[in-house]
Amino acid sequence: MRQGPNPGDMSCRDGDDLDRLRREILECTACPRLHQYTREVARTKVRRFADQTYHGGPLPGFGDPRARLLVVGLAPAAHGGNRTGRMFTGDSSADWLMRAMHKNGFASIPTSESADDGLVLHDAYVTAAARCAPPQNRPTAEELRNCSPYLRREMEALSSARVVLCLGGVAYQAVCRILGVRPGRFGHSRLFVHGRLRILTSYHPSRQNTQTGRLSWEEWDGVFARARGLLREQGIL
Repeated sequence: MRQGPNPGDMSCRDGDDLDRLRREILECTACPRLHQYTREVARTKVRRFADQTYHGGPLPGFGDPRARLLVVGLAPAAHGGNRTGRMFTGDSSADWLMRAMHKNGFASIPTSESADDGLVLHDAYVTAAARCAPPQNRPTAEELRNCSPYLRREMEALSSARVVLCLGGVAYQAVCRILGVRPGRFGHSRLFVHGRLRILTSYHPSRQNTQTGRLSWEEWDGVFARARGLLREQGIL
């Protein structure tokens, strides 16, 4: 079984390489704690999904290989992506994400409920810093390092990307490590420039943020409107 990516492998250049990368990620067993946890969650489930078959493993990103917007989250949710087999699918964060992406023209429908729901992303690609659902939503530093080459290869393959939207501080730090830049102060709707890329940051649409008022719908919708505006400024849209 595959034990993890080669940190020096930067060969991912097109849609075919993204497909190969997806297969590698699905087979990854580099992090024993996460490998055990995702399989255990898939075995025990929760009552509301007791009749469903869980994916129970690592997840690749998904979307348009020619995407100009790259959205980077933290990790799949234990009973969201880890259940459905697709990033940001089947949980409240997915509801917020796709509602905003659809409103701003990046998604074909305003929901993300299952891997076969017909959702198509337009000029957008969604991925995460960690590929397996971690206990308490907290991957370790080592687990993030193990996943970093996967994100690096996705970013290399997505050569059309001009705006990278980082959902949460962990995602922002992961992107900065790959770009070799020192992170600035994280905050909602902060903008950083790195060459041709515009790095935009946002609070993550987790229940902890959306239900406490830390992140309002207006603020969340606004960051996607800003991402679209940044693409227009660069003459892309």
